[in-house]
Amino acid sequence: MALDPELLDILACPESKAPLIYFEAEGFLLCPKSRLKYPIQDGIPVMLIDEAERLDDAATAKLVADAKARGLKNA
Repeated sequence: MALDPELLDILACPESKAPLIYFEAEGFLLCPKSRLKYPIQDGIPVMLIDEAERLDDAATAKLVADAKARGLKNA
């Protein structure tokens, strides 16, 4: 289930307050600034820092490059 575009417009990373990149097919939101990957469970974004996966610089860069190649918003 896709997230509502209006919800995506207002969601931000709780740690950095930066916009997020939505990886719909993979089911997560990414904050490149804080390098946090937030899961989406049953169509609901889990926007808790403690529940997010902190990525290293290389993994974040790879996901951002993929998002740019795919034309994802906020990439």
